[in-house]
Amino acid sequence: MAAAKTLVIVESPSKARTIGKFLGSRYKVIASAGHVVDLPKSRLAVDIDNNFEPEYINVRGRGDIIREIKKEASAAGRILLATDPDREGEAISWHIANLLGLDATEPIRIVFNEITKPAIREAVQHPRPIDMNLVNAQQARRVLDRVVGYKISPILWRKVKRGLSAGRVQSAALKILCDRERLIEAFVPREYWTIEADLAKEGPAGKAEARGRFSAKLAEHKGKKLTIDNQEQADRILKELKEGAFGVASVESKQRIKKPWAPYTTSSLQQDASNKLGFSPKKTMLIAQQLYEGCEVKGRGTIGLVSYIRTDSVRISAEADAACKAWIAERYQKEYVGNNRYSNKKKEVQDAHEAIRPSLVDIEPDEAKASLTADQWKLYRLIWSRFVASRMAPAVFDVTNVDIQNGDYGLKAQGSRLRFDGYLAVYSDNEKEDRDKMLPALDEGDALALLDIKGEQNFTQPPSRFTEASLIKEMEELDIGRPSTYAPIVSTLVDRRYVSREKKSLVPSDLGFVVNGIMEDYFKEIADVRFTAGMEEKLDDVETKSTPWQSVVSDLYHGSLKQQLETAESQIEKVDLPVVLSDEVCDLCGKPMAVKDGRFGAFLACTGFPECRNTKPIVQKIDVPCPSCGKDLIVRRSKKGKVFYGCSGYPECQQVYWDKPTGKACPECGSLLVEKKSGKSQKIKCSNPECGYEE
Repeated sequence: MAAAKTLVIVESPSKARTIGKFLGSRYKVIASAGHVVDLPKSRLAVDIDNNFEPEYINVRGRGDIIREIKKEASAAGRILLATDPDREGEAISWHIANLLGLDATEPIRIVFNEITKPAIREAVQHPRPIDMNLVNAQQARRVLDRVVGYKISPILWRKVKRGLSAGRVQSAALKILCDRERLIEAFVPREYWTIEADLAKEGPAGKAEARGRFSAKLAEHKGKKLTIDNQEQADRILKELKEGAFGVASVESKQRIKKPWAPYTTSSLQQDASNKLGFSPKKTMLIAQQLYEGCEVKGRGTIGLVSYIRTDSVRISAEADAACKAWIAERYQKEYVGNNRYSNKKKEVQDAHEAIRPSLVDIEPDEAKASLTADQWKLYRLIWSRFVASRMAPAVFDVTNVDIQNGDYGLKAQGSRLRFDGYLAVYSDNEKEDRDKMLPALDEGDALALLDIKGEQNFTQPPSRFTEASLIKEMEELDIGRPSTYAPIVSTLVDRRYVSREKKSLVPSDLGFVVNGIMEDYFKEIADVRFTAGMEEKLDDVETKSTPWQSVVSDLYHGSLKQQLETAESQIEKVDLPVVLSDEVCDLCGKPMAVKDGRFGAFLACTGFPECRNTKPIVQKIDVPCPSCGKDLIVRRSKKGKVFYGCSGYPECQQVYWDKPTGKACPECGSLLVEKKSGKSQKIKCSNPECGYEE
């Protein structure tokens, strides 16, 4: 009789498939598809009067999965729980252990940082008990966020409108955005001028040398920093400079060392993917999860291409470090191997996982390209190049600083030349900065000819609005939230209509300001950034110092939240959100139509509600006629919220395009050309799939 198999339970089906191929026939690998036991969505499910005891239930809709897990467990000779190596994963394993009646103190838990054959086999050989400190840290966060959200949100429903929500991290993030918007609104621009001269070294006859032209900026007056406030002052200085003589006061040459960035954390990956690839944080994490769980690479089989993707650490294992440096020495030369040191910003609790890196450095992006989608390849290339660069030597630049004197005025010019590319051979985060900027050969005392000089009026700029990337960076620096929460928080703020995306910037809406105002007035601690950061430390103490998780929740609830809830309920007046009227009138009753927010964007609703319930979409034309009937093509949304372009004559005309039509005809077949976007790149192609024309 064949020996019973070892059952391995992971979270995702794709992860199960990858690991199953590594372990072979003596193992059965199945997926829980995330949480199978959790707090119910329909009610608080936390007994506040009984030490905040949570009421866990089997997740609705997971009955078939639970039955499969129990069936496979009953036939298994051994059970190993292999959910993600973080607090959330530890809690999922604990719930599954309770579901199956397993002893959590027995070695039933395995963890791994990457999904490769050696890593999985090593983990199977070294199981451990479930870490209850990790479980309790997850429970503390889960129950605390449930109490805050489920106690405050109903007040917002009653006082403002239904469907709103408040959350511990969400409210602090919203306050950051609203505070920035107030600074922008209060900003008063200040005029200032800059002066730049085009100069050249004088030749023997007092003429400018042909190829010696360079630029210098006015910086000082009598050795002190110069600020030019208006045109009158600028014109006077320009006149004096034109009448004076320019000469080289000093020349200083030195080397500048530019060190590579640390490998990615979750936050820095989301920021870079947003800035360089145009990916939203949500999209970045979705693609990164696919790379982590396993992709089919030709000649390599199915393999997890990157290490675990939720981490605050910049640490790299000794094995991965050595393998990468050996690859660099072989591919380049020994002098390209670096010895960089990076430190984690956060405390030891966040150092459980390595930084995000390729599982195998010798799987270069070009090798994996044919096996990956375009977006997967772009993100893998970003992760791979950042990691490899972090193990390489710094770049070295020769920098020349020139001080130029004209009477009492001092100007400055700088040139640079790349001496040794180092890590720039694989990764450049600022190509403009890394480009050579040459100066002519200059010596102290050289006379300079003035070729051109001009002043430029400028105005100080208000603080910039946060993008998704810069908000995540701000949250990380303020210690608000954790790697797993950055992307969902941004998505929640947008989904709740508290903020809108305008040219990549996050702009608080009127509704966002109303909700933030209520939080600031009645729930100061929840909205306060410093308090939220301090609460993160207390939640971490549950893991590192075995602090009872109930005490963390109790301190917040009984310390301030309970009284604030009572005050808010009695004092907050019903808030009437401002009505934004459109130019249209209701075609049923004749009253004005107002702009309302809906699940998939703005729409028009009759102000005669509830007597008149007429609504209509807001028509957004794109100034392109329908090629089928001649009516306007307009922006539409599918039932799932995806934007497409359809004829305004629908349903009589059902012409649609999933990419934005340009209005131009294809020179080969006559169909409309459309804009096809992928990340930051965009190309023009024919809408006819059988044509294939591209520009």
